[in-house]
Amino acid sequence: MAEVTLRAVEDADLPLFFAWMSDADATRVAAFTPEDPTDRAAFDARWARIRSGSGGVVMRTVLADGVVVGHVGAYGEAGDRQVTYWIARAHWGRGLATAALRAFLDETSTRPLHARAAADNLGSRRVLEKCGFVVTGADRGFARARGEEIDEVLVTLRA
Repeated sequence: MAEVTLRAVEDADLPLFFAWMSDADATRVAAFTPEDPTDRAAFDARWARIRSGSGGVVMRTVLADGVVVGHVGAYGEAGDRQVTYWIARAHWGRGLATAALRAFLDETSTRPLHARAAADNLGSRRVLEKCGFVVTGADRGFARARGEEIDEVLVTLRA
C-alpha cells in the first residue's frame, strides 16, 4: 500500500483536479458534480472560494508516495459538516480514498460528520463505512453528471 499523506492545496494541484473533474466516466460514478465540470472559469472561481477558507471549507491535497492523486475535505455549518473526497480514476481500487479519509478524520475533531453518496456508488459507500460512518438515511437528489434524479445514501460519523 502506498504511503498516503495530506497537505494544503497548491496552485500546481488545480490543473490535475480540473482534469479529473472533466473525466466523464468518473463524474458519472460520483454523480453529484458542478453544473458543467468542463467550465474552467467556474472551476477556478469555485476553488478560489474554497482556498480562501470562507464558509469553513477545509480541503487537503491527497498524495500517494508523494504523487498527487486527489483531494479530501469538509464543508458546512457546525452540526451539519459534510466530508467530500475525490481520487483520480487511475488510482481507484488501491485503498487510497479510505486512507485519505482516515488521515483527514485524524486532522479534525469535529463530530458529527456527514456524507452523501449515490446509492449505486458502492466504492464510495465502502470507503465511508470503513472509516466508521453509518447509514442514517436515504434521499433522492438531482445528479447533474447523470442528468436525472437518483437515490442517495446518507451517512454519519459520530464521536
